[in-house]
Amino acid sequence: MTLLAVRDLTTSFHTGGGELTAIENVSFSLDKGEILGIVGESGSGKSVTALAIMGLLPRPAARIRAGSIQFENQDLLQLSNRSMQRLRGPGIAMVFQEPMTSLNPVFTVGEQIIETLQAHENVSRRDSFARAVDMLERVGIPSAARRMADYPHQLSGGQRQRVMLAIALVCRPRLLIADEPTTALDVTIQAQILELLMDLRDEFGMAIIMITHNMGVIAETADRVLVMYAGRVVEQAPVDRLFDHPSHPYTSGLLSCVPTLDQDHDRLIAIPGNLPEPSRRPSGCRFSTRCVHAVPACGEAIPPLRTLQPDHTAACIRVGEIA
Repeated sequence: MTLLAVRDLTTSFHTGGGELTAIENVSFSLDKGEILGIVGESGSGKSVTALAIMGLLPRPAARIRAGSIQFENQDLLQLSNRSMQRLRGPGIAMVFQEPMTSLNPVFTVGEQIIETLQAHENVSRRDSFARAVDMLERVGIPSAARRMADYPHQLSGGQRQRVMLAIALVCRPRLLIADEPTTALDVTIQAQILELLMDLRDEFGMAIIMITHNMGVIAETADRVLVMYAGRVVEQAPVDRLFDHPSHPYTSGLLSCVPTLDQDHDRLIAIPGNLPEPSRRPSGCRFSTRCVHAVPACGEAIPPLRTLQPDHTAACIRVGEIA
């Protein structure tokens, strides 16, 4: 059953140099209990998409120019600020990129979890404290009752990320958006956080949007993958098919950048060039200026997403030749 449906979402930001489009015609859906991975380089539009879903785009600088966001059959773009506030927490929750800066340094971690719970549910202080301790235990914080009185600076990076998860999950959301949940964590802690997310997904039955640039994280966690480049979706497929049969040159480039044990190269393979700035995006295919397969026709028009399989689409006019 479809939990979230994003259709033709387009957002822009007003700047001193004019209005810049951040994401264009982004469409995808998410079923209950499913994990959708969104990948791409920094600046591809992953976090802007997440903030649009949460209703947290900075206003008035940002605006949604077109499209719809349907969550449980209600259009989030038509909700009032108060209705959207009620939905955050029990409906949709988000783990932000930087646990070091997302937690308030002048409040204890316990106060921050309790504040979230009491903002959305009519519970007593005693019950809130008990549920906060229980959630800290669930996310793997040792001596949870004692750590409730700790301030963020007293915790390690991995513990702070777990506290961020506790805040997001304390109201048991139906959808969790995890924006780079393993950033700045060592590989051991990364593995623990990902395993924790999988366990909590199974326990709560929630869906997850996993935003990352780490293809290894996607391979371990996602059911389906959305590849974004320069504000547009360039490929979407089940995770196994994407890794076995990447059909867009950008997806192939991302996978080629990941070192494997059977490779024997002096240097890692890299995608040439850089992501174009929003004000200088090519008029045709956004990836054409970096693509080794580009032909003159690639610069003439933005290619539409082509259906390769019922659940696999890619936006490339040469997708058949390249595959």
